[in-house]
Amino acid sequence: MGPTPFITVRASRPLTEIEFCAWVAQAAPGDRLEYHRGFLVLDIFPVFSGLSDAARAELSRLGSRAFWAAELGLVHLVQERVGPDQFAYIAVARPKPKAAAASLSELLLAEPEAA
Repeated sequence: MGPTPFITVRASRPLTEIEFCAWVAQAAPGDRLEYHRGFLVLDIFPVFSGLSDAARAELSRLGSRAFWAAELGLVHLVQERVGPDQFAYIAVARPKPKAAAASLSELLLAEPEAA
């Protein structure tokens, strides 16, 4: 029996912050989700992005939430280069904390701290 291949789920449309949180809450360790494809820092910057104001704001919230989830140890964040100035932003689920003061859903819905 060979190694298990990694399968990354890629959304057919842009994900929202809430959808990302829902995925984190139900994902098994090792599950992979591509939460954005492009060049995130440029895609949220008005001068370079072709996205609407609302889409840029949602993408910014999504990126912040993904980073916040990584800081809590819920996911690993990785990037895969898919072309020139084009990256797949991937969250890899980690094992859930065994003992937590709050439920995972409460934790995920909490506001990330401002940096």
